[in-house]
Amino acid sequence: MSGEGPAGGIDWAEVRRRLEKAGSAADRAPAPGEKKSILRKRALALAKEPEAPDSGEHIDVLEFLLARERYAVESSYVREVWPLKDLTPVPCTPPFVLGIIGVRGRILSVLDLKKFLNLPEKGLGDLNKVVILQSDTMEFGILADEIFGIGSVPLKGMQRSVPTLAGAGEEYLKGVAGDRLILLDAGRILSDRRILVNEEIGL
Repeated sequence: MSGEGPAGGIDWAEVRRRLEKAGSAADRAPAPGEKKSILRKRALALAKEPEAPDSGEHIDVLEFLLARERYAVESSYVREVWPLKDLTPVPCTPPFVLGIIGVRGRILSVLDLKKFLNLPEKGLGDLNKVVILQSDTMEFGILADEIFGIGSVPLKGMQRSVPTLAGAGEEYLKGVAGDRLILLDAGRILSDRRILVNEEIGL
């Protein structure tokens, strides 16, 4: 039997060790009131709702490369991306209107945003993509060097200016994201009456 000495007597040293061990465990146990407080805190922690994710407003955009900088327009204004081919110049149009193209049976004007926004030239580009923008009353294409795809941009914390769009082009700026993505105001560009071109001209 545990606790007995070699001759069958009581091993008082072992009994004392066990009593001291039990006393230490009792000292570590919380008091009844403290135990209730601990349980209450645990219950509150478990019942606490998880923190909501960032609810800041975001917009979906189409990102593209132009003049070695990253630009974007709201995807809600983008109808499709079309390869630049069979561009027909149109006489007596503003310098930023490069011509017209046929897209699925429709004739659309094609704009060079670098000229429209008075952007500085930054080397030769490879303007071979047409981003077709559309609103309820207007539809035309803008040239891009490269298409990066659809992304999401937070509106919070956007800068309101950028050196490359100083002057006349700044009115078409919606903001600049933290990663230097320049968000253009597609709605304002689409509503600019200077872009009108006679669509009855044949290709």
